[in-house]
Amino acid sequence: MSVAGHHRGTGEERAARFEAPDDIEAINRLYHERRWSDGLPVVPPTVERVERMLAQTRRPPADIVARVAPGFGAATVERIAINAVLAGCDPGYLPAVIAAVEAVTVPEFNLQGIQATTNPVAVWVVVNGPAARRLGVNGTFNCLGQGTQANAAIGRALRLVLQNCGGALPGEMDRATHGQPGKYTFCCAENEDASPWEPLHVERGYRREAGTVTVVGAEGTMNMNTHTKNANELLRAIAETMQHPPSNEYTHGGEPWLVLSPEHAEILKAAGLGKAEVKRRLWEGSRMPARRMTDKDLLRVHDSRGKELGQIGPDTMLPVSPRPEDIWIVVAGGPGTHSVYVPCFGNSRAVTREIAD
Repeated sequence: MSVAGHHRGTGEERAARFEAPDDIEAINRLYHERRWSDGLPVVPPTVERVERMLAQTRRPPADIVARVAPGFGAATVERIAINAVLAGCDPGYLPAVIAAVEAVTVPEFNLQGIQATTNPVAVWVVVNGPAARRLGVNGTFNCLGQGTQANAAIGRALRLVLQNCGGALPGEMDRATHGQPGKYTFCCAENEDASPWEPLHVERGYRREAGTVTVVGAEGTMNMNTHTKNANELLRAIAETMQHPPSNEYTHGGEPWLVLSPEHAEILKAAGLGKAEVKRRLWEGSRMPARRMTDKDLLRVHDSRGKELGQIGPDTMLPVSPRPEDIWIVVAGGPGTHSVYVPCFGNSRAVTREIAD
C-alpha cells in the first residue's frame, strides 16, 4: 500500500509517500522502528485515508498551521491529517485537531517548556460548544477514561503531532522523568447540559454556539471523593487538596484546574455560589504556609514570585495562583461524589481556539 510518512526536518515540502507492506503487523513494526508511533498500534495513513481527512477542511494541504516546539518542525495541514489518521480519527475530527495545534503553539502556552521538561506534564484538550456533541466527544461517564473514540483519537492525534512535527521523542527532546498516561491521550468535553454555570468557552470570551478547544498543560489528575452536602465543607476539602509543597503551581504561581462533578457543582450552586465566588474561596482556602516548602524549593519561589509577593518568610501564605481568576472550573462527568483536581505546569497558561472548517 502507498502510505504517507514524516520528515524530521523543518521543510515545507509535502509529506513523503512510500510503498509499505499490506500486512498490518509489518506496517506497525515499520512505524515503531522509525519512531513515528506512540507505541500503540496505528492506522496506516494511506493516500486515500489522508485525502478523505483533508476533505474536511478548506485549508490547502501545504498550509503551515504552526511550527511545533522544541524541534520547530512545520505542522502543515497535511501532516496534521497524517497524524490524525495514525491516531484513528474519523475525518470529521480534523478541524478540532488543527485548532488544538494552533492553540498549543500560542506563546503563553509555553510549549517549549512543556515538551522538553522533566515534569510529567501532558496536554489536556477540553472541547466545548455544539462541536462536542457533533463529534461525539464524551463529557459524562468516564470522560477522562477509555471507551469513546473521539476523546481517545483527538487527544492521541495531538500527541502524535507534538512528537512527529515537534520532535519531542522520549529520551531525546522529551526529557520527562516519568511521564504520565495522559501523554498518550487526554481529551474530554464539558458536560454543559449538567452545569449550573456558563460553559468554559463562554467564560473565556466565545459565543455559546461556537465550537472550541481549550488546551491545558496538566501535570496529572487527583480524585476527590467527598460525600458532603455542605458547600463550605466541600470547598474546604477541595482547597486543602490543592495544597501540596512540591508544586510547580506554588513555585511559579499557577493556573490550577478543577473538574467538578455535576453533583458537586449543584451543591455549590444551591448555596448561592457563582463561579467567581467559588474561585475566590478556593483561592483563599488553598493558601499554604511557605514553611511547608523545602528550603531549596523556597529559593525558587523567591526567584519566580518575588515581584508578585514581595518579601517571603516562613509564615508567608503562598497563593496557588496570582489571582482567583486564574483558577478554572469545568463541570464534567456522570453522577457521583467525585471531582478531580488537575494541577498545571505552573509557567503555562491555557489557550482556547475556535474550531474552523
